[in-house]
Amino acid sequence: MSRRELLIGAGAGALGVLLVSCTPEPAPTPTPTRSLTPLPVTEVPAPSGSIRSTWATDPYSHGAVSFTRIGVQSSTRATLAEPIADRVFFAGEATDADNPATIRGAIHSGESAAMRLRATATSGERIAVIGAGLAGATVAESLADADLSVTVFEARDRVGGRTLSQIDDDWALPVQLGGWLLPALAEGEDISRDELDLPQATDLASAVWRTPDGDIEPVTNAPLDAAITVAEALPTDVSLAEALTLTGADPEDPDLAALLAYLATTSGADADTVSSWFPPSMPSAARRAITGDFDAHITEMLANAQLTLSSPVTRIAYDDSGVSLRLGTGESTSFDRVVVTVPLGVLQTERIEFSPPLPFSHRGAINALGMGHIESIWLRYDEPFWETGAAIWHTVGGDQTVRTWINLLPVTGEAILVGVVGGAAAADFAELEEQEALLEALRSLVPFLPVQQTD
Repeated sequence: MSRRELLIGAGAGALGVLLVSCTPEPAPTPTPTRSLTPLPVTEVPAPSGSIRSTWATDPYSHGAVSFTRIGVQSSTRATLAEPIADRVFFAGEATDADNPATIRGAIHSGESAAMRLRATATSGERIAVIGAGLAGATVAESLADADLSVTVFEARDRVGGRTLSQIDDDWALPVQLGGWLLPALAEGEDISRDELDLPQATDLASAVWRTPDGDIEPVTNAPLDAAITVAEALPTDVSLAEALTLTGADPEDPDLAALLAYLATTSGADADTVSSWFPPSMPSAARRAITGDFDAHITEMLANAQLTLSSPVTRIAYDDSGVSLRLGTGESTSFDRVVVTVPLGVLQTERIEFSPPLPFSHRGAINALGMGHIESIWLRYDEPFWETGAAIWHTVGGDQTVRTWINLLPVTGEAILVGVVGGAAAADFAELEEQEALLEALRSLVPFLPVQQTD
């Protein structure tokens, strides 16, 4: 069934067709880029292939993950997750109070939204899900055995949202440009139910912290833990950076700066912008990396839903009788209920108009939370130029833009390095032209050249 046939078949519904015209939304553009022009001579060898993300400039995400700003309560996320008039439901990592900014949070939020909807909807109802990312796919899958008709609208020309597995014959494994790193499992801990069905995950167990003078002992989370403990006793919330200074720590100290840079690669925000009362999860010394095809996994989750791609929703009108959606083409269709799973950044830029406007509580939650930035760049080599066998690399000291690297050679056998950068540095990195971004990445790898090459 084509998208136009779907819309015609949907009928006017309870609210009727919105007889309005609008300018079509911009066509979705692919995140990865790979065309390379000859590079200037650099100390670090040029890769045979390069692909990077640009979530900060993507019109359908406006960032990578949500974070809790200074002075914002953790209950704000639960407020955003509350249904409106039992017609408009919300899901996505930003609505999950327990695991925000994570793959687990996206999955759990979708399950929660589906549970609430099933408790309200009656047999035969038509449900719209806006967004074919992990949260939206989870909603669709969770409703598969209910007597409901589910239609998923996705603005992009692909599924996955902020997960993106780029398949390319030149790469021996899927290039993961979105969410793909998970916390390491604690000793004796089993994989959570939320993560059981995810594509294959590989342990990244070894790490190296490297200074200009050589390797140092791993930097621990102790300064962050101490700062959070001090902040909990304060009368008002302060930034994590300010809490660190209250303990006598210096955020500019090379060791601590490297740790905060690592934290930014998981939280999407810098220490001077995040709450110390409700801080992001502390960085894990070890990680797990998804190496399977995330897009194929999400496509399978959507198997029982009607999926329409390249169909951005620009307006949601709702009342006691139902919901009407207007698409970027000006076409409209009606449903009984809708689940909105678009990223927080899209809600903040008001790309979707709500009629009537969302309640003050929801608008306040959307504006209170922050949208953070995480970008990655994948480099493929025919032969490794590095000697360390560690899977996670951290740079301590210096002025490198990309301070955290994932070395996939020891876990996949492929000479692939993945640079990850977070916070304001990630937003700046996304703005760079392709060759400029690659040069910044190569400069950031200089500390990992064999010693004889740096003399």
